Parts: sequence; structure tokens; C-alpha cells
Amino acid sequence: MELLSTLDRVIPNYKCSSLSNPVVVIGGPSASFCFHMATILSTYKIPQVTYASAPVETDQSQPASFHHMFPNGSHQHMGILQLLLHFNWTWIGVIYMDDDNGEIFVHDALPMFSKRNICFDFIEKIPSLSFSTTIGGTMSEGMELFSVAMRSSANVVVVYGGRQTIGVMIIMLRFLAFENVPEKTKIWIMTAEMEFTSVAFQRGWSICYIHGAISLSIPSKKLLRFEKFIQMRNPTADSEDGFIKDFWEDAFACSFTQPVEEENQEPICTGREKLENLPKTVFEVSMTSHSNSVYDAVYAVAYALHAVHLQRFKQSTMGNKEKEDLVNPQPFLLHPFLRGVSFNNSAGEKVAFNQNGELIAGFDVINWVTFPNQSFLRVKVGKIDPEAPSHKVLTIHKETIIWPSQFNQTLPLSLCNEPCLLGQSKTKKEGKPFCCYDCIACPKGKITNQTDMDYCFQCPEDHYPNRHQDSCLPKYISFLSYEEPLGTSLAILAVSLSFIAAWVLGTFVKHQNTPIVKANNRSLSYILLVSLFLCFLCALLFLGRPEKGTCLIRQAAFGIIFSVAVSCVLAKTITVILAFVATNPVSRMRKWLGRRVACSIVISCSLFQATLCSVWLAIFPPFPHFDMYSETREIILECSEGSVTMFYCVLGFMGFLSVMSFTVAFLARNLPDSFHETKSITFSMLVFCSVWMTFVPTYWSTKGKDMVAVEVFSILTSSAGLLGCLFFPKCYIIVLRPDLNKKEQLIKRSK
Repeated sequence: MELLSTLDRVIPNYKCSSLSNPVVVIGGPSASFCFHMATILSTYKIPQVTYASAPVETDQSQPASFHHMFPNGSHQHMGILQLLLHFNWTWIGVIYMDDDNGEIFVHDALPMFSKRNICFDFIEKIPSLSFSTTIGGTMSEGMELFSVAMRSSANVVVVYGGRQTIGVMIIMLRFLAFENVPEKTKIWIMTAEMEFTSVAFQRGWSICYIHGAISLSIPSKKLLRFEKFIQMRNPTADSEDGFIKDFWEDAFACSFTQPVEEENQEPICTGREKLENLPKTVFEVSMTSHSNSVYDAVYAVAYALHAVHLQRFKQSTMGNKEKEDLVNPQPFLLHPFLRGVSFNNSAGEKVAFNQNGELIAGFDVINWVTFPNQSFLRVKVGKIDPEAPSHKVLTIHKETIIWPSQFNQTLPLSLCNEPCLLGQSKTKKEGKPFCCYDCIACPKGKITNQTDMDYCFQCPEDHYPNRHQDSCLPKYISFLSYEEPLGTSLAILAVSLSFIAAWVLGTFVKHQNTPIVKANNRSLSYILLVSLFLCFLCALLFLGRPEKGTCLIRQAAFGIIFSVAVSCVLAKTITVILAFVATNPVSRMRKWLGRRVACSIVISCSLFQATLCSVWLAIFPPFPHFDMYSETREIILECSEGSVTMFYCVLGFMGFLSVMSFTVAFLARNLPDSFHETKSITFSMLVFCSVWMTFVPTYWSTKGKDMVAVEVFSILTSSAGLLGCLFFPKCYIIVLRPDLNKKEQLIKRSK
């Protein structure tokens, strides 16, 4: 009100001299006070430059003459959020001042924090001293507030306060130490409005509470001449400064004038005391960010006034009235020039306002480091640049941060519970905030490779989870190779049986003119032995790495060769029956004797199977296939049949021939044939059918290389059954009992 009145008289709107009219007011640090001042000053179009915090959103009721030496408040909110996310602090406490900015922070910023998965253990308001409260009541409320903070499991507390908040915190925490409240170390996150302030009775108090704290600060650099200016201050010489003597007495605990009769006399102030000798808790020699804002505000006004003078000189003709206006410019003339001011201060930093009258700047991230001698340091450890891309808004150097000693210089955690380990995922805890959760092991086949993951996920199809389910291991390709014991054993068995079949064939060829060979249809025996020889070798197609060529021919070769072998057995059986029936001279069956019937059976059956396989290969050809899912740790390289229906058609026709051969041989088992041929066929087909009847369920109950091994084993055993049952008794007679291999024996056996 004095600014609007005559000097030394508080009578608004009454001014005797126009030379004392103010053109601008610099105020702070309370944002609410500055706002109310601006409401009054704007009536007189007097601009105000404040170093208090700017509102989060531009208020339409805010006077256009308001200019802030402080960035927009939303930038500070975003900076605090980025800090919390960067350090993964998701479980925090919040303490805020009972003012407009504090309410805005709670109602606007905290919901934004929640959207980024940050929870709040408590949100408490620092009580303010008013006419309706007492100091005792306020202290009691404040101690209860910090008692909640100390008992909280959150290691990080965001303090959204003003210039005096640190002093209030230290008072409350010191008094709380005398109560039965456990003292826990907290990481305090403080706003740029907060400065270190103290009163006289706090001179010897410990400031260890703020050791390791993180705060935001308006960017500022050291002014080289400021400390020299401070060192030159002298309370006896600075008579124009009405505050320095009071400050001097308070800082040095001395007195310039003191009555003689007082008993506890304070030392006399000499004026030669050195400000740089004071502990930082009493006075900081370096310029703080608030002081730097005042410094820049004065220069901003000076540059605006300079711009007004330059424009008036350019646009007006010099006259008495204009000269007077130049000396005392009207306040409203300063608005556009102040809004458009842009300059570099003494530290080389650019100072400019945006369209809302807010300082265009970001924030420095400051780490507070305290020492036992009541001194402290503000160490810049990063910065917040609102104009940068989203992933570069926060730049921080974690290795330079000094954490409280209780954390042993490791990054403090601030979580509702211990993080879920690798191989575990989070599950909601009923009745608790979403930051509080339980941990459950991942289900079989899934992993988590980071802590605190919401869901377990599948490994890529060519990988599988390790035992701890925290990483994926590559699957190895599996197939029935020659190198492994099972493959080697089957290969040796197949080759051995093929050699035996070849030996039997050679024996029959060598003794082809003997009665036992002639009596058993030499041609069919040769064809059958050759087909059995090929059956044994066909098994080798199923071993080794499946390739396109082997996949294409192995099932077809198996089906055709086995059909030839079984059709030979069927032809031999029918030939025996016809031979017995045709012994009657008047029988019409005599004309069917000879090679014609046997050849017709073998050729027709073989051609039908060959046609079936040709259609299969032409329409649904088999191909190599990687089975990723049947086995956990393996990729099964196998031959896909192309068409399961065609595969079973081939097996079905072969089974049909086998059943026919077995049925006919069984019905003719008691015929008086030579060398018990029908009995051998019956027993051989019984073995053959038994093998392939057990093959189907066994084949589908196995996977991978075991499935291939089952098929190879079935091929070898069924072929060996035919070879052994049909030809080993004959080879025994040919080789070991040649006395039985005579025509007389043949006639005798036939009778």
C-alpha cells in the first residue's frame, strides 16, 4: 500500500510527487502473496516480476502484468515424476504445504503419478500457522505428520513446499527424536521453491536429516564477483542498508548496543566479523538459486527500461514533455518490453519469458551432501529439459549421487514389497494398492527375465525355459542319427539282416536244383528273398537327418517292397492249395497250376500298391518338417507324411494282404504239403500281423526319434519273422541235413 501512497503515509491514490511513482515491483518468494499483490498492482498497470513459482496452468484471472522468474510448475511435476520412474521408486509418501500450489500438486500431479504406476503410502499436509491455531497445536500436528513418515515403509518422500519448509522439517524431525518413534532414513525429494533456511536457535542443530536428499533447482551458475561483494559488507559502513545490522547481530550472536545492567551480555559486534566464517546453516556466501532469480529479475527490468528509452528516442521529437516521460515512463509502457526481454546474464545464461510470462528454462537436479561441521554442499547431478524428446527429458549421473550412509551407497529401493524375482510374476494383493502384490512362480513353459514383471511369457518357438525359468535356452535339433547308440544299433541290425537275406538267397540259388528248392516255387522264393533283402535296406532310409529326397521315397519304398513280399507269401499259399486240389485228375483246377497264377497275384498286388504310392507322392508328397512343440527341449526334425490318410491307405492295403495270407495259410495249415510249407507260412504271417498290429498304437504313443525307431524296428522284426519262419528250416535241411533234401523224402512228406 505504501507503493501507492505518498512517502511515509499509507493513503492509497494520494501522491504528492510524480517522481516517486514505481514502474515495476519485484516480489517473492511466496507465490500466494505475489498473486494478491499483482491483483492490486494491476489496477494501476504496474507490472510485477516475481521469483516465486509459476502456476501449473495459466489462470485466466491472473493479471497480464505478472512475470515469473520461474519455469511453469508442470515442468517441475514432470521432473519429479521422471526422477521417480528413473530410480523405480513406485511406493512413496507425499508431504505438501497448505497453499494453492500444494493443492494443485495434489489434485493435478498425483493422479498423473498414479497413471505411471506410482502408489502413495501416505499424503499429508504440513499445517500452517494461522490466527485460529496455536503454535503448540501446529507443532503437535506437524510431529504427527512426520511420525507417519517415519513409520512408513516408503523410503522416498516427496516434499512439495516453500522457502521455509526445510527449516520446519528439521524442527519437526529433531523434536520427533525425543519421542518413541523409530528414526528411519528417508530420501527426501524436494521442490525448487525450497531453500535452506534456519533461525537462531537452530544454529547448533544437526542437519544430517537432509543428507542424500534430491531437489530441483532453477539453473544458475556461480557469479565470480558476488563473493567478493559479500566479503566487503560492513554493518558500520552500510548506513543506507536498514537490515544489515539486524542480520549481523542475529548471525554472529552479538549486539551493537546493549544495556550495561543485563547479566548475560552478548559480545559486542565489531563489524570486522567475516561472513565467510559462518557455517552454511547460518549463511551461504555463494548465491542461491532464489538470490540468482532476484538478480536476473533486476536485470530483466533494466533491459526492459532500456528498450523503452530506445524506442521513445526513435519515435518522438525531443521536447520538455517527452523528456519528462523518458525520465519517468508510465508503468503500462513496460509490459510488452518486459514480456519480450531476452538477454544473457553475468553467468552467460539466457534469460527470456514465454507467452505466459514464465521463465523459459528447465531445472537442475541437486544432491544435498551434509557434513558434521554444519556445512553442506549442493551437487548438481543432472538436469531436466522440458523441451527435449520424452526419452531425454531427464539426464542424470547416478554414479555421482551420494546416498544416505544407511544405504551403503547402493541405490535405495522404495517399493511396497520385495520385487518379484526372475522366474516369477506379480499377482494382485486384495485390499492393497496396485503397487502392492504377491509373487507367484511362472507356469511350466513360461519365463520372466526381469524383476517385477506383470506376466510370464513364452520363449520363442526355437528356445525353451531353463530350470529356473528366468531365461531361454536354444533347443537342439533331434533326429535318429547313425551316431547315437539307438541309431547305430538299428543300422547294424538292418545291415546284418540284409546280409543274412543275401546269404539265404545265395544258398537257394546254389541249390536251386535240389528237391526242397523246387518244391517251394523257386521263382517266388527268389522274389521274396530279394524283397526281404530290400526291406532290410529300406530301414536305413529312416535313419540319419531327414532330407527332402529320403522323406519323399522312404514310405513309398517301404509300402511297395513289403507289398511285393506279402503278395509273394500269398501267392505261395495259394499255389500250395491249388497244387493239393489239382491232384485229382478230373479237377478243373489243374489249368491254374504253373507260374501264371503266382505271377498274376504278385504283379497285380504290387501294381496296386505302386499306383497308390504314386498318387500319394504326386498329390501329397512327404517333406521334412520341424516339430517345435512336441518336446520341451528339442526341435524334432522329422518327415511329415504329407497326407496321413494316404499313409494309412498304404498300411491298410499291406495289412489286407497280410490278413488274407494269414487266413488262407491258416485254413490250409493241415494240408499234407512237403516240408510243412503251409505251417511255416501260417506261423510267419502270425508273427508279421502281430508286429504290425502292435505298431499302430505304439507309433502314435511315441514322439520324435522314438517314433522313427518304432517304425524301423517294426520293419526289421516283421521282415526277420518272414525270413526266419519261411527259410531257416529249409536252410537247415540244405546246409546241415542234405540227407533230407531228396526226392524220396519229398514224396514221403507229401504222403
